[in-house]
Amino acid sequence: MVQAGGAETPDSRERMSKAALVALYAFTLFAVGGYATFGLHPQLLSAVPQVAGFYAVAFTFFSRTQVWLAMGVLALILSLYAGRRWLPAFALLYVISLSSELLGTGVGLPFGEYHYTDALGTKWFGMVPILIPVSWFFMAVPSYALARFVLRGGRAAERVLLASFLLLSWDLSLDPAMSHATAYWLWGETGPYYGMPLLNLFGWYVTGVVLMGALAAVRADGWLERVPVRWMAAFYGANLLLPLGMSMAAGLWGAVAATVAALGGAAVLARWLGRGRVARPVAARAEAAA
Repeated sequence: MVQAGGAETPDSRERMSKAALVALYAFTLFAVGGYATFGLHPQLLSAVPQVAGFYAVAFTFFSRTQVWLAMGVLALILSLYAGRRWLPAFALLYVISLSSELLGTGVGLPFGEYHYTDALGTKWFGMVPILIPVSWFFMAVPSYALARFVLRGGRAAERVLLASFLLLSWDLSLDPAMSHATAYWLWGETGPYYGMPLLNLFGWYVTGVVLMGALAAVRADGWLERVPVRWMAAFYGANLLLPLGMSMAAGLWGAVAATVAALGGAAVLARWLGRGRVARPVAARAEAAA
């Protein structure tokens, strides 16, 4: 039901939120299934030439559509719950992440030497696909939302620290899936983690800190508190499912283990940060009672 004036009711927002998540999960599972079937078993394509042509198109279609669909789903939910208040944050994070990627593809910092293939579409200055900064945004937001929920009442620096770790956890399966199992981007130097230089992890965390700091600076907490945190957790999971599922299908179990371990580390970090915050009020009450 829609209220007078066109405003969505809580029930209608919840239904739309669930439907959007279902669509994203369904598309992601279909994409992972296609990769596991044809991407890893190209001999199946020779038996059906029509399918071979379809998969060649699908390789680019599904990767690009996945990004735009995820962004569309997040934009819909943010608009339903927070109106247009999130748009300045999107613009800011797009510029920050694009600048970081341009530096990375241009001079090899802060991620190491790499370049994008043409599989992800049109590029800024022929270097960075226009959809890459979009993906930074739609994973930075749920990472920050989860951190602020777990550390509710905590300091901004603590939220930034934890949120950046959650964002980095995603990359531990994303990079192996997209640059080792497939070739959406290629490294110009050899590294110990599925060909990825360890500098990339440092670059991801530093970029994450800047992005999360920007969200805190523009007071994203004000509009994020309106969005159900369970939905944000499910959205984070939907975006993690694609690279994690591809890594599992390709047998990259080290990447799977590293991702799970990082998420476990994030839980430990959240507990440690939260414990310090709880201890302060307890000490203050003890002093007051004395």
